Amino acid sequence: QVRLVESGGGLVQAEGSLRLSCTASGIVSINSMGWYRQTPGKQRDMVAHITSDGSRNYADSVKGRFTISKDNVENTVYLQMNSLKPEDTAVYYCTAYARRGYGYGWRDYWGQGTQVTVFS
Repeated sequence: QVRLVESGGGLVQAEGSLRLSCTASGIVSINSMGWYRQTPGKQRDMVAHITSDGSRNYADSVKGRFTISKDNVENTVYLQMNSLKPEDTAVYYCTAYARRGYGYGWRDYWGQGTQVTVFS
């Protein structure tokens, strides 16, 4: 069974920092991993993305403040969030483009989400 388990969300004051983690299990190959976020009534938007070769991509709103990294051995992706703003408040979802076995196709997998709340 494929599972993506996020941790590290919480309540933080503006200009503070949080570090999110997401570990994937039940997967044999990962092409890329990333973080999305969503607020009530809005679509889920990409925050940061990292490929298997280490290429990174960020939403304009978080460039210079957030850093995505990964541990290939542990199938874990991290999101270091600095200089947080109230507008960063959202549920953050981890995603992996992966396959769960060598006889299976590639697809997107999602975690359950972790709440990040930034107060001023």
